[in-house]
Amino acid sequence: MAGSGGAASERPGGARTSLSAQAREAVRTRIVDRRYPMGSRLVEREVAEELRMSRVPVREALRSLVAEGLLELLPHSGVRVRSLERADVRHLYEVWEPLTVQASRLAARAVAADGGASAPGLAALRASLERAEQAAAADEGEREVAEHTAFHEQVVALGGNPLLARTMEQLSWQLQLLFGLREEPEHMRAQHADIYRHIASGDEEAAAACTLLHVRDSRAVALRSLFGDSGLYTNTD
Repeated sequence: MAGSGGAASERPGGARTSLSAQAREAVRTRIVDRRYPMGSRLVEREVAEELRMSRVPVREALRSLVAEGLLELLPHSGVRVRSLERADVRHLYEVWEPLTVQASRLAARAVAADGGASAPGLAALRASLERAEQAAAADEGEREVAEHTAFHEQVVALGGNPLLARTMEQLSWQLQLLFGLREEPEHMRAQHADIYRHIASGDEEAAAACTLLHVRDSRAVALRSLFGDSGLYTNTD
């Protein structure tokens, strides 16, 4: 039987799919690190030239990113980088809050069931936290955002719920776009360490409570940074 790599290369359309995935990743990265600023129009031909690709995989990549919520269709033709409005931020946190709280609860439960400090996956979670702390100390904001995102993804993975993982994956890039627009205060960095500590000890409710506080602080920081809101809960659009 041929290996999986050979089978993939022989599948009709496989090369184009691969190029489309490469284009999608490249455009995503440029959106998240703000080389393509919010509200900027992306011209298919220009993106293809920049990426040194044909227009077909780029067209497919842009369509995928519209579905992911990073791009939006223009009224007549083309796409632009989505601009986050106050309502967008509110809606994103309304979905992310209960999911990430449950993810921490499940992760702590899994650790308690799988041997505590020796539980599989806990080392990877700790490594993500340490890399985020190193990035913060080096004042590398983009890398810190990526590592904190990885930390939350590791929490989800540790919980072992594939449906939750797929749902959270759909939010990941929108969250990275949002996190990249503001700096993380020191107390929120400390909250990541607290979340890890409670998960590592197998304390479900402490992990959930710490995560809830973290998400609500994150929401307040995002609203203040983007829109000047001073309150924690702002429901006006």
